[in-house]
Amino acid sequence: MIPDSVQLLPDGTAIISRTIPVPDTLSPQAHAHLATGATWAPEDGSPEQKDEIERALSMYPVQIEPATLAGVLVKIVQPPHVSVEKRDCVLMNLHGGGFVTDSGSMLESIPIASLTGIPVVTVLYRLAPQYTFPAAVDDAAAVYGELLKSHSSHKIVIYGTSAGGALTAQTAVRLSQTGVPLPAALGFFTAPADFSHYGDTTSFFGVPGLAEARIPDRSKGRRDSAMLGSHDPRDPAVSPIYYDLHGFPPTLCVAGTRDMMLSDTANFHRALLRAGVDADLMVFDAMPHAHWYMVGIPEAREASEAMARYFLHALGF
Repeated sequence: MIPDSVQLLPDGTAIISRTIPVPDTLSPQAHAHLATGATWAPEDGSPEQKDEIERALSMYPVQIEPATLAGVLVKIVQPPHVSVEKRDCVLMNLHGGGFVTDSGSMLESIPIASLTGIPVVTVLYRLAPQYTFPAAVDDAAAVYGELLKSHSSHKIVIYGTSAGGALTAQTAVRLSQTGVPLPAALGFFTAPADFSHYGDTTSFFGVPGLAEARIPDRSKGRRDSAMLGSHDPRDPAVSPIYYDLHGFPPTLCVAGTRDMMLSDTANFHRALLRAGVDADLMVFDAMPHAHWYMVGIPEAREASEAMARYFLHALGF
């Protein structure tokens, strides 16, 4: 074993060698999965993703129907029973997947629809690199506009994980810029709101946490180039952290301490607070990126339940 050491360079860069144990407070299931070094966000169409979706359906019964809203493909995830007082509510999900794939539409929507008892419309927005900014925002804004025809804005919540969290904030900026009523709340889950800079935790962690960690190429001065194309990463429409966030809806931010986007999530939370927004930050010890995709793990259930409670409270329940 390499001995613990820390070397600080003149610019503040740290060269670290250190043994990092797993906290004893984690569930046995989380311990076991962390030990494999496997991803917590399975690739779209992979056997691992299919297994997690089947597990989600067994834990959280729902009905799933494909549909088209405002010309955009969506999936409507319907809980078995919607109470009378919730029939005018809807949740809109923008899935994760690095803007290039769908790694989370079902895993983000099935638990939330079941736990809230409210339908979730998950938007299958256009993906990079074939479609660059603002295609995904256009799709999300179009679906939201369609939902406004049958729902009041204060009965709608928009949320997403990773790329979908970023798209949630970008969509809120678009709605604000165009004078469209904002939703009752936002869910900004382990996501970037600044595409011109990398956060500190990006250098520490990969999607599985400490496994597969890579130092980002900061010389490029930008991130997610597949989505951005030639667009200016400091444009507030791309990077909502540079937008005037005053008047933004209440926002729940969620990440983990081994999450490559913990810094990004925390930085956006601070920006919301500076703007006077009612924003909460929930951080899970030792959890990596999007750990709630592993639906059978207690920490994933806790995250989904916290998200559901927040949305219900924002909708008046």
